[in-house]
Amino acid sequence: MPRPRTLSILATAFAAAAAVFACSDRIAPVPDFARQSRQSGGAPTVTPQESGTTFRFFAVSPVNDRVVWAGASGGTFARTTDGGTTWISRQVRGAETLQFRDVQGVSEKVAYLMSAGSGAANRIYKTEDGGDSWVLQYQATDPRAFHDCFDFWSPTRALLFGDSFDDHFTLLKLSDGDTWQDISDHSPVAQPGEGGFAASGTCIKTLAGQSAWIGTGAAAQARVLATRDGGDTWTAYTVPIEPQGTPTSGVVSIDFRDRFHGILGGGDVVASATPQLNVARSGDGGATWALTTPTPFPGAVYGLTYVPERNKLTVVATGPSGSAWTTDEGDTWTLLPGITNCWAVGFASWKTGWLGCGAGRIFRIDFSD
Repeated sequence: MPRPRTLSILATAFAAAAAVFACSDRIAPVPDFARQSRQSGGAPTVTPQESGTTFRFFAVSPVNDRVVWAGASGGTFARTTDGGTTWISRQVRGAETLQFRDVQGVSEKVAYLMSAGSGAANRIYKTEDGGDSWVLQYQATDPRAFHDCFDFWSPTRALLFGDSFDDHFTLLKLSDGDTWQDISDHSPVAQPGEGGFAASGTCIKTLAGQSAWIGTGAAAQARVLATRDGGDTWTAYTVPIEPQGTPTSGVVSIDFRDRFHGILGGGDVVASATPQLNVARSGDGGATWALTTPTPFPGAVYGLTYVPERNKLTVVATGPSGSAWTTDEGDTWTLLPGITNCWAVGFASWKTGWLGCGAGRIFRIDFSD
């Protein structure tokens, strides 16, 4: 049987939240010397930018400090090539009713879009001309399909994760930049109803050529699925975030800064006013997880990310109820005042990132030295 939270339940859950605001083998851990030399730094500057659309942004993918791609509802994508001074927003022809829940920017010209929905509404597009034209690379045929997120090891190698049915998750693998192979038969056995949350395109993280981690929920136990061999074999680990165990709760976003140290966020995606134990981190490749201090905003974390190479411990998290940052991997948090109803966050460098939000809002985040 398909899991109960397909498109209708997922859409209802996220609509309710938004309405409130208009590894195959265990890796031995290594000492985390970075934590012994914490860097506080100054508060980041947050600047609103004009995106050119009023559709909700679900995912952002910075290529560098100048080039950023974003995916939105209404079959819409956005792109900047000047750090956000100007954005162009367009609809993909033939995709006007789709929700682009994930995006991968490769360069100024090349990007991939992933839509989520029922059956044939789950698609993958690619552009090689800056969004002037898009090629449909994949379209689901099973009406039970629901895609949640994808991530890329390289410009031509990627892994896509989708909700479970027939006791297995949807797994698609890209090896040549053009053809997506269904490797769902390699999937670990799913719990009844288990899947992901297509909230920010960050329920999967790829790293180091063959490693990947996936956060799940909507089942009795929220879990992290880990592979070390490109998706051929998987190991499942439990996580301590709360609440979990319902169709609207679990891991929503996950990131790793190296093969050992990772962080995840989640909770109940429809309980935006309720304080939650919504962040946990791992120091052993995802095998075990410990709760951090919760974010200063209530509700679930929809998106979170390490700020690369800043001090290794800086993380920015966001959700319907607010946004916050930490320089010590979640021990302490600082609220970004007034930044609410954002689902996605991404950085390409140690100093500059973007938040993707409702009503077509995009914010640039700049850290100083």
